[in-house]
Amino acid sequence: MNSPIIEIDLADWRQAQARPEWTAAVEDGKVLYFPRLAFALQDGESALLREDMLAAGSRNVSLGADGALKGAGGSPEDRARLGAMVGRFREQALALIDQLLPEYRGALRVAPTSFRPRQVETRAQSVRADDQRMHVDAFPTRPTYGERILRVFTNLNPDGAPRVWRVGDSFEAVARKFLPQAKPYRLWQAKLLNTVHVTKSLRSEYDHLMLQLHDLMKQDEDYQKNGTQLTMPFPPGSVWVCYSDQATHAVMSGQFMMEQTLYLPPGREAHPEASPLAILTRLVGRPLAGVGAGQGR
Repeated sequence: MNSPIIEIDLADWRQAQARPEWTAAVEDGKVLYFPRLAFALQDGESALLREDMLAAGSRNVSLGADGALKGAGGSPEDRARLGAMVGRFREQALALIDQLLPEYRGALRVAPTSFRPRQVETRAQSVRADDQRMHVDAFPTRPTYGERILRVFTNLNPDGAPRVWRVGDSFEAVARKFLPQAKPYRLWQAKLLNTVHVTKSLRSEYDHLMLQLHDLMKQDEDYQKNGTQLTMPFPPGSVWVCYSDQATHAVMSGQFMMEQTLYLPPGREAHPEASPLAILTRLVGRPLAGVGAGQGR
């Protein structure tokens, strides 16, 4: 396969230059990789790189748009410093995307910013929840109707350990492989899930198919071992950006990372025809993302 990694030589978060080919690449499911774009720690912040900064029972630490820090352990002073550090990363990540992808200005919705101090290899999870298996991101409880999931990551590991990913084949190749195995969408099932509050709104056929792809990929042992993929170690002091609903990926190892998620409305891409929604619509041959779409099935 063509390399799914696009390396960009940038060392300043606020000095990114927009290039149409980079926008096209990330919208095609590629990962934009910035090997020299380090997040600089300030005095005292290196002491926050420890696993007990995650509160018991929490998967990640998150900083909301309102400044509320959730899931954090440590002392009140530690939490205040951590909130400031994560907030600074959010500002830098937003500045990067604003300069790198100016086509999205005014359209992006900012999600909470996360700090992930847990070691990936030690997490015990079910097959469906195991991010060490190749997948595309899809939300089981929050239908997106084609809204895009753009993410900015940085590795903070103080011991030099990389954040190791596997990056796989194109979304269309994955969809063509697994769509024939997908269970059909049933509107009555979507209504039931919404009624009992399993989902926050009515699941569309698009969201159903995305979840099917997510689960089928993770459950296929042969695909996990032998599918087209590239192992990519992201070293400390690097940043990478991708649409995680489109880039097929798995997170194999690493500890201490920050991540910023941004949501882009469907159709606001520079190349909407390359989106998962457009690809699935074309392959299935009918509208998928409207509320109740596919209800005749």
